[in-house]
Amino acid sequence: MSENSQYKVSVGQDISSEFDVNSLENIKSETTGLKPTKNNRKKFDLDLAYGQMHEDKIAEMLQGKKIEVKTDFKANETGNVFIEYESRGKKSGIATSLADYYCIAIGESFHIMKPELLKKKCRKYLGTKRDVLGGDNNTSKGILLPVIELV
Repeated sequence: MSENSQYKVSVGQDISSEFDVNSLENIKSETTGLKPTKNNRKKFDLDLAYGQMHEDKIAEMLQGKKIEVKTDFKANETGNVFIEYESRGKKSGIATSLADYYCIAIGESFHIMKPELLKKKCRKYLGTKRDVLGGDNNTSKGILLPVIELV
């Protein structure tokens, strides 16, 4: 069972929080629970700045873009995602998507990529045992793409 939706994503202008570099010793790592020390402070500062730079890149990348979201509820069980390209004899799904980005939601994880990249990943499976019928009443054609290829 899967769902497809198109969303217009609007990300705020400033997603990074303001901080005082000198007060970083009051921050604990969520992963380790450790606070930066004088010995590891420089690395902590760089890691924080690096993370915030990527947050800004993601916000800029998605600002005002169309994202087609596909949720595949069986992917965790099967290890595959069904990427539809035809339904009832007509192009559909990834073959007709006008989205700027494709997002595949599996449980709590989200895999975002340009549709061209997803098509490239699927193309090699056309005409193989991974090119299958699916969807409601098996009226759609699609590729069973291994989840590992989304990484």
